[in-house]
Amino acid sequence: MADEFNLQDFSRRMDGAINSLKGEFSGLRTGRASASLLDPVVIEVYGSKMPLNQLATVSTPDPRTISVQVWDKSQVEIIDKAIREAGLGLNPNMDGQLIRIPIPELNSERREELCKVASKYAENARVAVRNVRRDGMDTLKKLEKSSDISQDDQKNYGNDIQNITDSSIKEIDEVLQKKTAEIMNV
Repeated sequence: MADEFNLQDFSRRMDGAINSLKGEFSGLRTGRASASLLDPVVIEVYGSKMPLNQLATVSTPDPRTISVQVWDKSQVEIIDKAIREAGLGLNPNMDGQLIRIPIPELNSERREELCKVASKYAENARVAVRNVRRDGMDTLKKLEKSSDISQDDQKNYGNDIQNITDSSIKEIDEVLQKKTAEIMNV
């Protein structure tokens, strides 16, 4: 095997996409307040995009409320807008530098909304896995073209990458199915 091709590296990158998805799912609390619910919120401030936890203190004073204490007073409205537009179905209330976010009661409409958010997260993970697969296949083609590996090796390694991709997509689908069941049954 050529030094430039490392199957474990592609497997590790696909596992990273799955772990990222699981982290996003942990933020999708079903009816309970959780500071990790706001982890996907990214705010464009100071000329770059930053995660919310680098601009404010996020806490849960009670099971039905998330509290966001913004450090820079000039960023309160920008953060409020970012939370509203994050697609989480939350409606924050500003109080000076403090933003209170009541967690809505889980009715059937809210459950369906959370399932859609979970599906969006899963699709992003699938896309990430497919991108890793494409990178691997491109690397194999380059190596074969430059005669670093044989055509048979390219085909065999390509099959290995495809098998890893298939198992990663299957795991993403299983994690999504489990989360959807958790959302709908709670």
